[in-house]
Amino acid sequence: MRSIFNMFGPSPIRPIEQHMRKTYLCAKQLCPFFEAVFNQDWQAASLIKDKIVAIEKEADLIKRDLRLHLPTGLFLPVSRTDLLELLSAQDRIANKAEDIASLIVSREMIIPKALSSLFMPFLNRCLDAAHQACKAINELDELLETGFRGSEVKVVEEMIVTLDEIEQDSDEKLAEIRHRIFELEKDLPAIEVIFLYKLVQWIGDLADHAQTVGGRLQILIAR
Repeated sequence: MRSIFNMFGPSPIRPIEQHMRKTYLCAKQLCPFFEAVFNQDWQAASLIKDKIVAIEKEADLIKRDLRLHLPTGLFLPVSRTDLLELLSAQDRIANKAEDIASLIVSREMIIPKALSSLFMPFLNRCLDAAHQACKAINELDELLETGFRGSEVKVVEEMIVTLDEIEQDSDEKLAEIRHRIFELEKDLPAIEVIFLYKLVQWIGDLADHAQTVGGRLQILIAR
């Protein structure tokens, strides 16, 4: 089947998988980044932020190349529009990771120690969602070989169910950390409170965007 597809033009599946791996690589830099932030090591944080920006640019190059060279008449069991929407969903993860790191470094934003016990588990759970989305997208090759049918579809659907469960768990952790910020409001400057709420929402968006990737993949399978 793969050889038949190659007769009608290059398959976009491999670049989409590469883009998703690059996107996840970008997001997971937030783990060492926030370790530096909690230590108020702004030199290390700035260096990691620069790395995030560089990886996001690499992901953008893959995205742009795929958009420019994706033929309109692909002989594939999926539509061009669905593939482009999947690509856009993936792209939002890397963009949000860059936004988070840039916000923190530009303000030299200090995370209150009272949030530390909740913060890293919340961040890690959101990154778990991005990782699960990456694992699911890496099954696209196998889905293509089976014509989006058979046991491989069940494997990917189970991955998407797990992704949804991770995202729901991240939502619960987001609610917990918001409540903790609320308890700290009276002891913090108002502007810092505003940015803390924005920060945790943006981190939660990582899991939301990862779930969207899973949803777009599910649409590919369904159609």
